[in-house]
Amino acid sequence: MIDLVRIQREAGHNCQVVCLFSAGALAGELTALGVPVLSCEKRRGLDLRAMLVARRFLRRHATEILHTHNAISHYYGVLASRGLSLQRVISTRHGMGATRAVAQRGSRGRSWRDDRLEWLYGKSMACTHAVAAVCEAARDEFQQRKDLPTQKIVAVPNGIHVERFEPTSAEARQRLRQTLGVSEDTRLAGFVGRLTWAKDHATLVQAFRLVREQLPDTALVLIGDGPLRPALEALAQSEGIADRVFFLGDRNDIDALLRGLDLFVMSSVTEGYSVALLEACASGLPIVATRVGGNPEIVRDGINGALVTPGVPPELAAAMVGILGNETRALRMGRAGRDWVLQHGSLSAMAARYAEIYGCAAA
Repeated sequence: MIDLVRIQREAGHNCQVVCLFSAGALAGELTALGVPVLSCEKRRGLDLRAMLVARRFLRRHATEILHTHNAISHYYGVLASRGLSLQRVISTRHGMGATRAVAQRGSRGRSWRDDRLEWLYGKSMACTHAVAAVCEAARDEFQQRKDLPTQKIVAVPNGIHVERFEPTSAEARQRLRQTLGVSEDTRLAGFVGRLTWAKDHATLVQAFRLVREQLPDTALVLIGDGPLRPALEALAQSEGIADRVFFLGDRNDIDALLRGLDLFVMSSVTEGYSVALLEACASGLPIVATRVGGNPEIVRDGINGALVTPGVPPELAAAMVGILGNETRALRMGRAGRDWVLQHGSLSAMAARYAEIYGCAAA
C-alpha cells in the first residue's frame, strides 16, 4: 500500500491514508513524503465512533476514490462514505477466501466472528465497484462465493521494487555465514515472514531435521517474528537442531539477508500472492513452496523451484535436498526466477493495473 501511494503521488494524485485502528510503525514512511496518515482508533466490536471519524476524514479530504485493504476496513469504509461524492470504491483482499483460510486452521474451526465479518463484507458489495484479488487463485475462489458479484472481481497481482534486490553473491553469503557463526561451506535455507499458524513453520522445522540427516552442514534461517516463536524454538530444541535453526526476528535488511541464502523455503498452509516469494525471485534464489493459493503462479515447478504438498515434512525435506544438494540446478532455478520477476512482478505493473481500475470511473 505504501509503494502504491508513492506511485500515485508521483502521478500527481492527492492521497491520504486512513488507518481503522492505529497508525502503526510504517506511518513515518508516508508522513515523510507529506502524505497524511490518520487513525480512527477503532475499539473491539462494532465501533460507530470509528466509522464517524473515518467519515470526517473522507469528507475533509474530498475523497474521490476510496481504496480499502481487507474486509473489516472495507465495510467500515463503505459505511463511512455513504452519501459522499465518491466516484469509485475499490476493495483489495490480500489473502485467499475466508472459507479455505479458516478451514486450514483445523481444530480452531470457523468462528461466529468470521461468519459475521464475511457477511458484512458481502453486504458492502452493493456499494463497491471492484474487488481486487491478489492472484488468479484468489480470484477464482472469490468468484465461487454467492454473495460476491463475479463481474466485479479482478486479479491484480502484487508487485515489488525489483530494482532494490540484487542477485545472491559470494560476498553476501560469506557475510551472512560470519554473522551466524557457521562455516563458509554451510548451505543456508531461509524464510521471511510472520511466525503464525498460516505459515506452518512447524512442518518446516520438522522437515529441516530430515534435511540435516542427508546434508549435515546445513542451517535454517527464519527472518521475522510472531506469536509462535517460543513454540517453534521449543520444537527446534526437541528435534535436536536448535543450534542450526536461527531466529533473526524482525529485520530491516531483508534484501541483504536474502542475498546470503542458498534457498528460500515457504511451508504455508494458505497464501495469497506472496511478496516474500517475489523478493526471493528478485534475489535470484531457487524456491521450495507449498502448492497453495497463488504460490504456483510464482513458483513454476521444475523451472524456478519446486512445489510440495502442505503439511508433509518428508516431501518438503526431499525437495529442499534436491536443490541444496545440486548447485548447478539451484543456480539455474535462481536465474529463471529473477528473469520472470523482472518481467511480471514489478510494482509498476501492479500500479498500472490499479490505475486502470480507478480510471473506469471516468469512462
